[in-house]
Amino acid sequence: MQGKHLAYALVSTTLAIGMTTAAIAAPANTAQSPASAAAASAYNQPPKEILDVMRAPPPPSPSLSPTRDKLMLITMEEYPSIAKVGTPFLRLAGVRIEPGNHSQHDTPGGYGIPPCVSAIDLVQVADGRQTKVKLPAGACPRRPVWSADGQRFAFENITNEAAELWVGDAKTGAVRRLPGVRLNQMFGDQMQWMPDQKTLLVKLVPARKAPPPEAPGAAGPGIQESIGATGQSSTYENRDTLRNRYDEELFNYYGTSQLALVDAASGKVTPVGKPGMYEELDVAPDGRHAVVVEIRTPYSYVTTFDRFPKQIDIWDLSQRTANGANPVVREIAALPLADRVPNRGVPTGPRNFSWRPLDPATLVWAEALDGGNPNVQAAERDKLMMLKAPFNGAPSEITRTQQRFGGLAWSEQPGVALLSDYDVNRKWVRTWQINVDDANNSRRLLWDMSSDEKYADPGRPVRRQLANGFPVIRVDGDTIFLSGTGSSPDGDRPFLDRFNLKTQQAERLFRSSKTSYEQFIGFAGNDTGRLLTWYQSATETPNAFVRTLGASTTAAAGEPGYASSSAALTHLLDPTPQVREIKKRLVKYKRADGIELSFTLYTPPGYKEGTRLPTILNAYPLDYADASKAGQTTGSQATFTRLRQYRLLLLSGYAIIDSAAFPIVGDPRKAYDTYTEQLVANAKAAVDEAVRLGVTDPDRIGVTGHSHGALMTANLLAHSTLFKAGVATSGSYNKSLTPFGFQNERRSVWEAPDVYTKASTFYYADKLKTPLLLVHGADDANPGTTPLQSVKLYEAIRGNGGVTRLVMLPHEPHWYAARESNEQLVYEMLRWFDKYVKNAAPAGAATQTASR
Repeated sequence: MQGKHLAYALVSTTLAIGMTTAAIAAPANTAQSPASAAAASAYNQPPKEILDVMRAPPPPSPSLSPTRDKLMLITMEEYPSIAKVGTPFLRLAGVRIEPGNHSQHDTPGGYGIPPCVSAIDLVQVADGRQTKVKLPAGACPRRPVWSADGQRFAFENITNEAAELWVGDAKTGAVRRLPGVRLNQMFGDQMQWMPDQKTLLVKLVPARKAPPPEAPGAAGPGIQESIGATGQSSTYENRDTLRNRYDEELFNYYGTSQLALVDAASGKVTPVGKPGMYEELDVAPDGRHAVVVEIRTPYSYVTTFDRFPKQIDIWDLSQRTANGANPVVREIAALPLADRVPNRGVPTGPRNFSWRPLDPATLVWAEALDGGNPNVQAAERDKLMMLKAPFNGAPSEITRTQQRFGGLAWSEQPGVALLSDYDVNRKWVRTWQINVDDANNSRRLLWDMSSDEKYADPGRPVRRQLANGFPVIRVDGDTIFLSGTGSSPDGDRPFLDRFNLKTQQAERLFRSSKTSYEQFIGFAGNDTGRLLTWYQSATETPNAFVRTLGASTTAAAGEPGYASSSAALTHLLDPTPQVREIKKRLVKYKRADGIELSFTLYTPPGYKEGTRLPTILNAYPLDYADASKAGQTTGSQATFTRLRQYRLLLLSGYAIIDSAAFPIVGDPRKAYDTYTEQLVANAKAAVDEAVRLGVTDPDRIGVTGHSHGALMTANLLAHSTLFKAGVATSGSYNKSLTPFGFQNERRSVWEAPDVYTKASTFYYADKLKTPLLLVHGADDANPGTTPLQSVKLYEAIRGNGGVTRLVMLPHEPHWYAARESNEQLVYEMLRWFDKYVKNAAPAGAATQTASR
């Protein structure tokens, strides 16, 4: 982990404005890393009652084996240490890679550090017998991947030196490392089961003699050039795109992988082809052929690696070519640099590759017919192509779509597949039943609706895994099964339906009650009369249940009877019983223009009805093309209550207006013309209703939001007088820095300068006098939310005499990961809201302001 190339990637950060370098330096004569020193001396913590809840283990999540006879309970590490989050990494064309072990330091787009698995338990569906997987001490496993036969599972274990490959026995829970395997996580797809379920296809770190490229004394200029062609490009965090030739050398060094087959039993490693910049791997059902996508030059300093030139070939993995040459049997495409893809468009050329699950080796892909541009008039947007082994003929055309191709879901019957297309301008989606072997290209329309439709959403087809590992839609005679969220005016109520493909009629088999939240996991074995569900309520810990259809009727009065009985399969305990005293309820109301809205109202432990409390509103604006869909209720009040970030303030006596509906309604091509007006209207409606209920003190209300919700928070303080203070985390406050669009705004800043200005709180900093706390991850790589956004808004508010505070969390991406960072965040929020909301000066009193 030493070397000049590491220093090139590091960024100096400070925890908070006013904190000196000395405050976070390690004491003399110690060997602490900068991250551990900061943890020891510079971070603050909220009160003990909040810390106890934050540090409690989270509930596990279930993963059903493909054979549906075992349930894996996976518990994730809630918060890694700042030492882990602060591990040095390189920023290479949209990938953050730790050079010591070739592991991804951050998820694509900068959304968060991949968490470690802290515990794995195996549960027998037949009798509930539980086996704990024996993870090695100090391990950092990633989520396990089942083999299709349910006999094994594989996972990656991240150490300081390598991303290791481990295999587990599903009967005993015993796990073992496959020696000599160092995975390269640079572009993903680094590990997958082969169709024989005995072998894994992997990307290995090549055995090299040469060390990483050393940083030159002067890296040289970063040069870009445009020769007059038009075309928009997304806004990326410029620290994560390539900048010069040295970056290109690092990108090549860390991106190069050796493909190999690894025997899961013996650990034998068989290299395939020569080392290369392999991005995507997709193996055919025959276990012999694979689509291999390789990144090629020239690279771009504007976009990330997913838009770089690509060579797409079909390989024969069984070939052992001379001199380790790649076993290419057919070139599919050589795609050029795609750095000018239209906003909401797609690149030209073949894309969206998939293998037909029931054929040995039949490849299907989509190609744009409209140049990939959703804004041009076109009778047909895409075509679907198919090519069968031995791949020596011309590909055949399956069908064309009037809207953009959205996906092709294969079933376990050769003649049944579901084809989806969508229109980004209308926010519309359709699903067709299609037989790809039908020469007449006949199809039947099944669903035709707004993509914002929640109440009439039919659900998603239930799938099963074939012996070759491919998932297919389960078909029972003429019917398939659909599992959905079940949004309704009463909140989300998950369901399972049987859907007849001939009559297009649905029969409801199961629906969660109004007082619980019960999700369909899968069928118990091959019996479609026995369901596995994940059950929880506001006061009951999530647990797995076996529900038998047709045994008894448990439906509530006034509802259709869904005959079933249930028995608990697992018996997990409540890690935070003190949280059960918190109450929550769904509240529905209307905006001034008649749009129906809702929020979840939380009240703190010991709350007495009629008592007015200091209240925090949290929301995230969403865009809708149809006002009737904007008012549909989503979420559930029957889920097991967990507290994170702002919700933890409930333990300090605050009420929370949570997940308040904040629709921005209008034509997607110009909805942001009335963005701020709709923000204020949404906020006023929510606040008025909370006050009317007698819970909220109208003189003590704060507001908070993350990312696009942070921009909402800042704008509400600038354009309304509803709130006493705000906390905005990782926001984007100057939209001219994302000039080719933001959220659902498709116009550029040059096409709609007034819209960009009006949406940008930065331009209203002189009017922003309500106290605003700004928090940002210092390593945020999310497009548009560069840390500079918070720094510049802080400077603008400060320079205009406003009350503000800026907290930069070292090493943190867009979503904060480290325990120390999250404790600091809650400390800051509580301190800020206590000062300016809970203990706010009476209305009309002078407010003393200070500038740091």
